[in-house]
Amino acid sequence: MKTVAVLVGSLRAESLNRKFAESLGRLAEGKLQFKFVEIGDLPLFNEDLWETPPASVLRFKSDIETSDAVLFVTPEYNRTYSPAIDNALHWGTRPWGKNSWTGKPAAITGTSPGAVGAAVAQTQLRHVAAVVGTALLTQPEVYFSYKEELFDEAGNVTNEDTKTFLTGFIDTFAAWIEKVG
Repeated sequence: MKTVAVLVGSLRAESLNRKFAESLGRLAEGKLQFKFVEIGDLPLFNEDLWETPPASVLRFKSDIETSDAVLFVTPEYNRTYSPAIDNALHWGTRPWGKNSWTGKPAAITGTSPGAVGAAVAQTQLRHVAAVVGTALLTQPEVYFSYKEELFDEAGNVTNEDTKTFLTGFIDTFAAWIEKVG
């Protein structure tokens, strides 16, 4: 089974994006193994830190490199993706010649309680994810408007239409990983 490094851009304890990512992980069981990668402990990117690389950065790069694919799950902050994901993207491209993202199958999603479901953030992140070298899945796009009534208390998707839609995304991503990876 292919392993997917999941990067959740919201670091808060009750993050909707974390809940959403965990729900996707449950839908992916038996198809993909989700590995949640810590990005909240990465220092702010500074090229000078490569002289003595922080342990969190080395662990992060290893987590990406040993995974078969990457799933970015981003909230939308001020019409862009999260600074935590931005910072992780920069660390992953360094040091020069050791880009952890190169050729890595990737997908992007995110959620918000609003009607557009982090669409602007995802659109901007797609550009940067392509620039850093991921092999990005472009369709289907999942701009998910988070509604509590679509999930049970354990975070399982209970709405059948939602389950069908999200399972379709997971299945397409799994096929993309097989094709590209």
